[in-house]
Amino acid sequence: MSNTEKYNVALLGATGAVGQKILETLEAKNFPIKQLKLLSSPRSAGTKIKFKDEIIVVEEAKPESFEGIDIALFSAGGSVSKRLAPEAVKRGAVVIDNTSAYRMDEQVPLVVPEVNEGDIKNHKGIIANPNCSTIQMVAALKPIEEKFGLKRVVVSTYQAVSGAGAQAVEELKRQAQAFLNGEAVDAQLLPVKSEPNHYPIAFNALPQIDVFQDNGYTFEEMKMINETKKIMNREDLHVAATCVRLPFFTSHAESVYIEVEKDVTVEEIQHVLAHAPGLVLKDDIKNQQYPTPLDAAGKTDVFVGRVRKDLDNPLGIHLWIVSDNLLKGAAWNSVQIAESVIKNNWL
Repeated sequence: MSNTEKYNVALLGATGAVGQKILETLEAKNFPIKQLKLLSSPRSAGTKIKFKDEIIVVEEAKPESFEGIDIALFSAGGSVSKRLAPEAVKRGAVVIDNTSAYRMDEQVPLVVPEVNEGDIKNHKGIIANPNCSTIQMVAALKPIEEKFGLKRVVVSTYQAVSGAGAQAVEELKRQAQAFLNGEAVDAQLLPVKSEPNHYPIAFNALPQIDVFQDNGYTFEEMKMINETKKIMNREDLHVAATCVRLPFFTSHAESVYIEVEKDVTVEEIQHVLAHAPGLVLKDDIKNQQYPTPLDAAGKTDVFVGRVRKDLDNPLGIHLWIVSDNLLKGAAWNSVQIAESVIKNNWL
């Protein structure tokens, strides 16, 4: 970044999986930090974390923690964001919130910088980071919409267990080992910890992510539907989603069917995707080249492949989209928003 000024940054949820990825990303991208404050729940306060060459002691998050903070990155759960984000804003910080607390608030921009960076300037102190599965999909859909229009989106997701947190990762490890040892497989967490029924994730597929809504869709599916319309500023866009948890650790994959408004060739779609910011086209079926979750792990890009025309609808296109859910789906998108705030003087 060309801006030479440095900023006081707070990270709330510093000990969590996404918090750790945000720290790694801030360091990797050499974010212009004057002072970094790490915050957490009382339970994790006192933890020591290394950032660059400095050991920082994690503090308990309180309203007064945000005195003098320019940018506050929140990743500690929706109820914490509801309680502390207004306190941070009151003290002059811009909050970039990685929970669902403010995503559908009309006063709060919901931002994927490659798609709707300009919405950031309308913030009133809080900017929301979208759901991980939404981010990668809209990053791929936006350049297509700009060139060829977009009428309909039908997505089926194949989501990594890390999206459910560190405990889910550990549960998958335990279950896989037990299964391979011929032992009983114990399920205590997935698909939703607070719900009465739990199913093994090892060697399984769970067609439920988050709680069911009255309309039969899960909260995760409704997040994808509603957030896509908001980010793309398209209330008229037809969106449907089915979200499935699968037994791998990192990166979400998505099978996406879209209907465009103009007849288009596969090569034209591929050309647009290959030249779009933040996207990597990996689509060479002659040489068996397409993105997989393991490919995308640890990378900040969104990968797209398997581009093909629908056999019955001339305006129908199928895509395969993969991205690291903890990076572009969370940490990197948050840091990108912070970089944009600084670059455009939107503090």
